[in-house]
Amino acid sequence: MAIVVAEKTMSLDGFVADPSDGVEDLFGWYSNGNVEIPTPGSGPTFRTSEASARHLRKTLVDAGAVVAGRRLFDLTDGWGGSHPIDVPVFVVTHHVPHEWVAAHPDAPFTFVTAGVADAVARARKAAGDRTVGIGGADIVRQCLNAGLVDEIVVNLVPVLLGAGIRFFDHLAHTPIELEATRVIEGRRVTHLYFRVVGPG
Repeated sequence: MAIVVAEKTMSLDGFVADPSDGVEDLFGWYSNGNVEIPTPGSGPTFRTSEASARHLRKTLVDAGAVVAGRRLFDLTDGWGGSHPIDVPVFVVTHHVPHEWVAAHPDAPFTFVTAGVADAVARARKAAGDRTVGIGGADIVRQCLNAGLVDEIVVNLVPVLLGAGIRFFDHLAHTPIELEATRVIEGRRVTHLYFRVVGPG
């Protein structure tokens, strides 16, 4: 069965975006090296250090599906109908954007109105034995609160944002025990891998 992975790039003080949803101060590591990593879909080609390239290659190879929230979907305009990782995307929403669906009839997007657990179940089925990535801080929170997250990956950037959107906020069942499984030192980023053990 597919494992569910929550991965975000995060500032040292715990933010995954600034107050206006900006990520410019966090995403420099995607372009601060000379190793090219093309994305399978219509996304950009990353240029990272060799260490970060190892991390990205594994992420891209393992990916089988994505669960995203409606807010992230709207912020990216649905990635133009093609997610950069080029896998099926399951969007948790209260209302299906019928006009967008009509404009992108071939987009591999499924809009799920029955909640995050249903979206994750559908994504696991689509992913097979690959991973399900969950995107958006609120979706991560909902999945953690529902006990649906198997692994957490934090791309830790040495910057203090001071304010913005936190990665881990309003968790219902804490402490949550994690087991550190891997650390990769990139250039101006440290990739931290954790297995979710359960309530502490």
